[in-house]
Amino acid sequence: MTAPFVTGLMALAFCAVHVFIGRLRQLHRTPRSRWLSFAGGVAVAYVFLHILPELAAHAVTFERAIGWRTAVAEGWVYTLALGGLVLFYGLERALSVSRGDRRAEEGRDRPAHGIFWLHIAASSTLIAIIAYLLNHREDGSAIGLALFFAAMILHLLTADYGARSDHPELYDVRGRWVLAAATLGGWALGLVVELPDIAIGGLFAFVGGAIVLVVLKEELPQERESYFLPFLGGAAIYAALVLAELTLAA
Repeated sequence: MTAPFVTGLMALAFCAVHVFIGRLRQLHRTPRSRWLSFAGGVAVAYVFLHILPELAAHAVTFERAIGWRTAVAEGWVYTLALGGLVLFYGLERALSVSRGDRRAEEGRDRPAHGIFWLHIAASSTLIAIIAYLLNHREDGSAIGLALFFAAMILHLLTADYGARSDHPELYDVRGRWVLAAATLGGWALGLVVELPDIAIGGLFAFVGGAIVLVVLKEELPQERESYFLPFLGGAAIYAALVLAELTLAA
């Protein structure tokens, strides 16, 4: 396990994103900040170049632990990734429908409080898993940890920006503190609880699917006025770093 001091500082950096996202004025502008598109590119590159390849390794763990055939083990691992994507898609649709209903009935462009807090609860679970994985990853090297941290903190910029946009009043008063507490809770749990490899594989798969949905939700809709070149740049730079790491480790 990585030194707790190092991962603790990383968890605090995650918390800083939750707490201070509303003060990053350069992100809150129209057209959309290029930095958000860049962050989205990095997060997607992390999924395809780190998480998805690791899923193949975790499929072997599933195969050994449960005795399934390779194809069946791989199917279950990727189904968990699909589950993360579907869950967060459902939550995003619920937010969108709720905002539309309140806009039509009350003239307020905000989702219902219950739907917003359901989304915060799911996001808290996701960030707790990410913070837990600071201490438990397939790649335990210093470079691997640095790449994981860089990708996740940029992902949080995108995710928290989107969450705050849904209901800034609730987010600023309580939502951001709930996310920060979930981050520290997940990190602390990683210090005292070491899950079996099969559970780590399942968590990685779920996180990967959720990240893909959150990033593409923020980047694809036309009204976001996103930027392709910063998105491409983030993905390309991160891919170059990962390939360099793999080359040096070979």
